[in-house]
Amino acid sequence: MSEVYASRRTRLRERCNASGSATALISRPANVRYLAGAAPHGAVLLLGGREDLLVCAGPLDDRPHEGRPDESLRVHHLRAAGGDPAVAAAGLAAGEGGDSLAVEEHHLTVARHRELRAVAPGLRLADLGGAVEQLRVVKDEEEISCLRIGAEIADQALGELLESILVGRTERHLALELERRLVDHGADGPAFPTSVATGPHAGLRGHRPTDRRVEEGDFLSVCLGAGYRGYRCEIGRTFVIGTSPADWQIELYDLVFAAQRAGREALAPGVACRDVDRAARQIMSSAGHSEGLSVLTGHGVGLEIEEDPQLTPAAMGKLDACVPVTVEPGVHLPGRGGVRIDDTLVVRPEADGGPELLTITTKELLAL
Repeated sequence: MSEVYASRRTRLRERCNASGSATALISRPANVRYLAGAAPHGAVLLLGGREDLLVCAGPLDDRPHEGRPDESLRVHHLRAAGGDPAVAAAGLAAGEGGDSLAVEEHHLTVARHRELRAVAPGLRLADLGGAVEQLRVVKDEEEISCLRIGAEIADQALGELLESILVGRTERHLALELERRLVDHGADGPAFPTSVATGPHAGLRGHRPTDRRVEEGDFLSVCLGAGYRGYRCEIGRTFVIGTSPADWQIELYDLVFAAQRAGREALAPGVACRDVDRAARQIMSSAGHSEGLSVLTGHGVGLEIEEDPQLTPAAMGKLDACVPVTVEPGVHLPGRGGVRIDDTLVVRPEADGGPELLTITTKELLAL
């Protein structure tokens, strides 16, 4: 993997050089991990004029899921406890005699930015912007493999829950059980706080589990994800509890299923992100549900659970091959509940079989 990380840093350095900066300071943890192989707590990466350094506040963590630094990187440990690796890195950059340092302004606080200026007054601080995030959009096959394994783990955890007795249990208890099962099957941990929503809560995006108990006839919406070697995937499904679904539940489910299928089928290299959103949103809007729709139909996943690209009505740009995204339309009817269906897929060209579905738990409306 050393060559992979070195290649990533080379591509970033080329961007920095093109914008007039010979050195760069990477502080956002996911970006540090992408370029260095690991992101110990508080660590930053300095792309220097002479060498690249991983600057850490303390000793490296031996936990495998935290990643291991690229062997070709020199690790610089701060001598004094309580020091700021970013400030120390800026001081090291100043010592190299350069005239500018590119920084991730979107990740730095105002106070931290001032400290960088104070320790390196001779350096012009330029904004690196989202350069690393842009590099992260297209995944290599090793990254996709980690997402694929994470999806398998999430599918396993969800499948086991569906085989258990659900009536009478609380949303909070079910969410905790799902997260335990993720770890039991080899996940680093949940990719994000697990959402379990029943009855009138079902279909709400990002619902935080409560002490409401599952009742007969409820919709049950579950959204969970597994982290594996730092990469995060997502799956969401909706079920009916205990009885045959009511007519209104079948109608609503079929609508969201059709919208989700339209969004999935629209995924292809070269397709505008907004067109994927439109494909799903149009079906639900035409059925009279435009008011209760989510602000997005999907988003990229990787080292963070919400990355670029964003599949929204105002999204700019087009999809590339090897970009993993979610397609997750949903409808919520206040006081009654709703439906969410969420998959993680990888954009692939038609010649390679089209979009690769990573989360494979059935999307049939099950009565549990």
